[in-house]
Amino acid sequence: MDYTGNSEESQQLILEHGHRDRADSRQASVEGERDNQVINGFTLSLAEGAEELVSLAKVTCPFLMTSMLMYSRSMTSLYFLGRLGKVELAGGALALAFANVTGFSIIKGLSVGMDPICSQAFGAKRWAVIGQTYLKTVCLLLLASIPISCLWLNAEPLFLVLGQDSEIIRVANVYLACLIPELIAQAHLHPLRCFLRCQGKTTPFTIASTCCVVLHLPINYLLAVHLNLGVKGVALAFACSTLNLNAALILYLILSDSPLKPWDKTTFQSIFRGWKPLLDLAIPTVVGVCLEWWWYELMLFLSGLLDNPQSSIAATGILIQTTGLLYNVPYSLSAGLTARVGNALGAGQPSRAQWATIIGILLAFVFGLVAFIFTIMVRSVWGRLFTGESQILDLISTALPLLGLCELGNAPQTAACGVLTGIARPTIGARINLFAFYLVGAPVAVVLTFTFKFGFSGLWLGLASAQGSCVCMMLYFLFKTDWTQQVKKAKELTIAAGHEDDDLEASFIVSDDHSHTT
Repeated sequence: MDYTGNSEESQQLILEHGHRDRADSRQASVEGERDNQVINGFTLSLAEGAEELVSLAKVTCPFLMTSMLMYSRSMTSLYFLGRLGKVELAGGALALAFANVTGFSIIKGLSVGMDPICSQAFGAKRWAVIGQTYLKTVCLLLLASIPISCLWLNAEPLFLVLGQDSEIIRVANVYLACLIPELIAQAHLHPLRCFLRCQGKTTPFTIASTCCVVLHLPINYLLAVHLNLGVKGVALAFACSTLNLNAALILYLILSDSPLKPWDKTTFQSIFRGWKPLLDLAIPTVVGVCLEWWWYELMLFLSGLLDNPQSSIAATGILIQTTGLLYNVPYSLSAGLTARVGNALGAGQPSRAQWATIIGILLAFVFGLVAFIFTIMVRSVWGRLFTGESQILDLISTALPLLGLCELGNAPQTAACGVLTGIARPTIGARINLFAFYLVGAPVAVVLTFTFKFGFSGLWLGLASAQGSCVCMMLYFLFKTDWTQQVKKAKELTIAAGHEDDDLEASFIVSDDHSHTT
């Protein structure tokens, strides 16, 4: 399906509103006051809401397609691990959990710090800030990859302390070592993806990811089966796929006639300026992301303390991959909300930012209900897609409806996180995640699982309590948000991230009127 036209229309819509608001500062001020009055009265234009729904869909739908394609790589890898054997499946699941806890969550969290800066800078037409922030984020993630890689190469003592099975540890160590190239490739992919998304350019990533996913299955077969690399081959296939995606997107940027490129007209000296806004956002963001991700991996480690740890770990790994599959929908909606809310605030349109928030949260609630129904319907057959082990299948069948219950809170909570990112308030999200997952969810899970003998199901009931408390607190904060004040803060952020006298912006502004293509 071709989304090129949709992305162009979405981007043109943003640009038209941006030109209108910047053309006359006095008129923008009057409109801002009117927006504030309307918001306080809880009556917003339905036409504006419908327009925002269309714009949000144009950003979210291609991103959702891309996310599903990218996530299918994990499902493919899980399939090959399952066919290699129960120990290989458990070891691979443990390694992926450890990699998520200590590596991928950190890389992703740090990269999200550039989202509010780039989306608000695009709305405010501060083009040079976008390229500078991209380069700074790549440098930051590559530096973070060094200690992470060292940890992965020396993970065995930590696994032993956690009381994991020796055979599982052996497989996990091999898998982790071969995941390091994937870590480095993602350190560039995440900032590049944000650079394109903040401009509404989702089509190139969708096309490139489609090609890479098509190649991922034969690459897995070639490395894991044909070359008999086993677990090593499954891990290396990840890296091959991500490197191919990086290369395809760089080729697109080189050949594209778009005036906004990450390296064009960005000076070497600019990389060393304006780090504070990025770090101020990246650090609390990575804390918030890690707190949530680490909870899922905590479940995996706790499952290793239950009876029959191999089956429990394997079942938890499959269920985590399943919730990750469902997560792609609210995550894509969250990314779309970050871009739309950030663009609107940067362009000085508070009511449009609030409309995007309301529509996004409602859509997330609807999806949560759909996901709950889906997990109930497939509870008896879903596990057979990954394994034929009867003990693992029984555990999956029991816990899958509880996973769906968690999605009732997870979907709107994820969408709300996207809004918090768009308004550059990641510290709020980090505090809420800390309270919900570790002061509510973790105690509930431990008590139900080990004290009241709920076993495997107790872990997922603990997650449900965490998600429920998390979404309630986030929605309360958004309800109390002063959107007109957020417009002022957006202007301050984009100025702090760049330089008001930066002459790079002038050249981009001139070229912007002539060409903006997807």
